[in-house]
Amino acid sequence: MALQFLKLAIGRFQCETATVRPYEEFIEFIAALSPREIVEFKPSEAARTRVWELIEGQKQTPLAADEKAELDHYLEVEHLMRLAKARARQLLAHEQ
Repeated sequence: MALQFLKLAIGRFQCETATVRPYEEFIEFIAALSPREIVEFKPSEAARTRVWELIEGQKQTPLAADEKAELDHYLEVEHLMRLAKARARQLLAHEQ
């Protein structure tokens, strides 16, 4: 049942297969730890500033390889966090 809600939350529900992607297990794990804290989590001001610098820097000149990797990594983590927050919101809604 929880897996079905997760698949709906991330928009990748596939009726024909019950395949679980590895990142879905990770998202489920994170969201279940403390749904309220997951929903309320925000990156620090320093983290937001750094990402903004990388994004703005990328607009002016190509980033150095290490900076590009840093930005790509952040974007991947941000995507997973959004999925975890969506799942955490579902868990909280079902608690009520």
